[in-house]
Amino acid sequence: MIDVQHWLSALPPGLVYLIVAGVIGVESMGVPLPGEIVLVSSAVLAATGVVEPEWVASAAAFGAIVGDSVGYAVGRRGGRPLLARLGRRFPKHLGPAQLARAEQSFARHGVWAVFFGRFVALLRILAGPLAGALHVPYRRFLLANAAGGLVWAFGTTYLLYSVGRAAEHWLKDISWAGLVLAVLAGLGSTWWLRRRAHRVEPADDASGMEASEAAPGVDPVRAGNEH
Repeated sequence: MIDVQHWLSALPPGLVYLIVAGVIGVESMGVPLPGEIVLVSSAVLAATGVVEPEWVASAAAFGAIVGDSVGYAVGRRGGRPLLARLGRRFPKHLGPAQLARAEQSFARHGVWAVFFGRFVALLRILAGPLAGALHVPYRRFLLANAAGGLVWAFGTTYLLYSVGRAAEHWLKDISWAGLVLAVLAGLGSTWWLRRRAHRVEPADDASGMEASEAAPGVDPVRAGNEH
């Protein structure tokens, strides 16, 4: 991440915003790219005054929402064969096991998997294409997609920006206690968000098997979307 931050710091601010939107957008279409690393690095740069936090957050939200929507359209047109091809191309990130976990999350939580999936690396990549392939209603998908993208982009950016600015101020005053408290607050907030996000993933394989046996012949994904 330090290398990414150093590389971004040498670029004009406008180009940094374009890179943030582009990398996150392509990642959201279903291509494994380090979108979160680019966002975190840019947010840290904003704390040093190199770029503006509102533009970093806006670029990240734009890339997330548009990228997921494009991924949805591609997934709806390509269907399961498309997901299978992605799995063969990126077996480490989008293999059969990862795809099965993502499908179980959609089956259990419907469009909430799209919202909280923005905070989980696997679902952040697969949410758009998988929702399209499973024919999740687009209006519901767009609402969850936009809400998740905005909360993730602005929350991550301003959390890191605030911690970075506070750390810079306290370091000048040699207030190490304040710095420690700021770092702990940032880590605690991030842990809480990730804990909430990971609740969209299935608790274990047994619970998924029980749900399937309890309702034979019922499509779990459509059932999840109807709730």
